[in-house]
Amino acid sequence: MFHRLLIANRGEVAVRIARACRDLGVSPIGIASKADLDASWVEAMDEVVAIGPPAASQSYLNATAIVQAARQTHSSAIHPGWGFLSENQRFASLVRQHGIAFCGPSAAAMRTMGVKSSAKRAMDRAGLDVLPGSDGPLPNVEAAAACGNEIGYPVLLKADYGGGGRGMRLCHSEAELREAFGSARAEAESAFGSGAIYLERYLTGGRHIEVQVLCDSYGKGVHLGERECSIQRKHQKLIEESPSPVLSAEEREAIGERAIEASLAIGYTSAGTIEFLRDDDGKLYFMEMNTRLQVEHPVTELVTGIDIAKKQIEIAANRPLGLDQADVRFEGSAIECRINAEDPTQDFRPSPGRLKAFAFEASDGPGQLRVDTHLRAGDEVTPHYDSLLAKVIAYAPTRPAAIETLRSALSNAKVEGVHTTIPLHLAVLESEEFQRGDYDTRSIPGWTGKAN
Repeated sequence: MFHRLLIANRGEVAVRIARACRDLGVSPIGIASKADLDASWVEAMDEVVAIGPPAASQSYLNATAIVQAARQTHSSAIHPGWGFLSENQRFASLVRQHGIAFCGPSAAAMRTMGVKSSAKRAMDRAGLDVLPGSDGPLPNVEAAAACGNEIGYPVLLKADYGGGGRGMRLCHSEAELREAFGSARAEAESAFGSGAIYLERYLTGGRHIEVQVLCDSYGKGVHLGERECSIQRKHQKLIEESPSPVLSAEEREAIGERAIEASLAIGYTSAGTIEFLRDDDGKLYFMEMNTRLQVEHPVTELVTGIDIAKKQIEIAANRPLGLDQADVRFEGSAIECRINAEDPTQDFRPSPGRLKAFAFEASDGPGQLRVDTHLRAGDEVTPHYDSLLAKVIAYAPTRPAAIETLRSALSNAKVEGVHTTIPLHLAVLESEEFQRGDYDTRSIPGWTGKAN
């Protein structure tokens, strides 16, 4: 096992990976921009290296400086967390070129799955169903229009090198496609450094379901079930749960087996997530693969009892997985809310500021509560990075009990000094649609855009 591991990230991510390191007897080493040097989360590290100015491009995205920090602290591994450089195959290659272990898959696997059109081709060959669309990037608007007319509308234009909704346009006709093509390419170029755009059929009212996989360097893999992530805003997840309320145990096992087979077919190692869209008939179409640890991994940890972050580090240290699929048990229900410093009544306007109070007290609900955060009362929420304050996760033997546990915890939360998304989460949890499990990606159940 590694002696020292550098965490190439900040905030809640860094705190989560540091906890996994300590459980494994590994010393966590942190990096911090000038804006973060006095932040309370750096106390979770044994040593911290100043990495650069507040701008992420000059600090947390500075691959050369991060590798140098690992070398000067004698760290034998780097964990990228999620976001920033976590899915950058050039960074993974650079780390390994310096003889440092990278807590993630090979650069080749990241390259294949990081480009959406090549990922679809690879998963199609591996036996997963894919949505009809273009065979690779579209050279011009005429090619896009021809493809759209062939497969039928509505269609989505999507950035080949990105995600998160940037470079994405929904088109209901050829006229809309022709109007949107140029702006989609420009946005993709600005966000990802490439204007490559591909097209696929739009699945109206689908459910966003993702399967967690773990694969080691010895050709062994297991799946840890699925997460339902259909409640989103502008393709950004708001609430996640496991198991999905629409999958049966038989469907779960079937899609899990297919996800593992597909992962092993491309030589994947480490933790990864294969994301699907489920249509009204229950068919699951491959959407993309995230070659990293996911923000929402705690719900899977709670229903399986498996620490995914620790497994990821162990795999990077070339240890065997130590799990058979029969060893994975699914018990209970877990639901996660991402609490952000945003005002949902003002179109989710960011709300930086100082936390005058910040506490999520033990819930009086029927289940257990887990809070993953890097903040405490008195801390400053800066405008430089993402607005995540905490992930609040409830676990209980049944889904209704998990909902009530989470609802109780959020109702009793004490967060002062910034606006938060707690009112939105409470509206969702209290809605009949969510409680029935009857929702999809088109709307946020229970939320009207007004303060509760």
